[in-house]
Amino acid sequence: MNETTQADVLELAPVERTAQPMTTRQAAVPAMAADSSALTQAIITAAHDPSVQIEKMERLLAMHERIAARDAEQQFNIAMAAAQSSMGRVSADAVNPQTRSQYATYAQLDRHLRPIYTTHGFALSFDEGSGAPENYVRVLCYVSHTAGHTRTYRCDIPADGKGAKGGDVMTKTHAVGSGKSYGKRYLLKDIFNVAVGEDDDDGNGAGANDTRAAEAQAKFDALMERIPKTTTDEAAAALWREGSGALADFKRRDLYDAFKDAVIKHRKGLKS
Repeated sequence: MNETTQADVLELAPVERTAQPMTTRQAAVPAMAADSSALTQAIITAAHDPSVQIEKMERLLAMHERIAARDAEQQFNIAMAAAQSSMGRVSADAVNPQTRSQYATYAQLDRHLRPIYTTHGFALSFDEGSGAPENYVRVLCYVSHTAGHTRTYRCDIPADGKGAKGGDVMTKTHAVGSGKSYGKRYLLKDIFNVAVGEDDDDGNGAGANDTRAAEAQAKFDALMERIPKTTTDEAAAALWREGSGALADFKRRDLYDAFKDAVIKHRKGLKS
């Protein structure tokens, strides 16, 4: 706090200025500067004093806003720590049949976490933000607290709907909707630092390898769609040679094995 601001607060503090010596008033400055309620009372006093200059009133109001914002953020952090201490590991409730990985759905996370974070004064709202890289969707989560502080979290999720070689495997609308769903689920986990089961990897390596993982999944989906379209064993065998090599490049054993099992089953059906 600078000297001008201290003097403003001192002059407008709710004390008997005419009855007390200057030294007493000066001694009250440090305590008042740290006391938001005292500052509020000083502002009220100033508002009823026609001799107070507008500039001094504006400085007092600005100082009050800074102190209120600081206090609100401190209460936000305290409540966040308390909420996280009440949250345990959330069990996975769904399986991705293509990657054979288990994960917790948004509904599962919400069912376990909402009663806890609302008890501690938090509310969440989601939105789509601007500024995402090309072919990504930016998902925003506004976490507000009853004390008045709001913190914004974000994540960028691939949403181009294309496979490893540039082929379209889903519509743009589908890709954006899928990206937003992933974003909401992962933001909810990250905000409260929640662990899921042993290892929630439904995002298939989300993080630094988001793009690579999305390409692997898209390639796998495209290959799986082509299997039933092969009407001869020779065509199915050719698809296997093409697909197994492509999936091996991604080093995703789960996708490789799932594709292999599907091709074997289809070729048996063609021969029967």
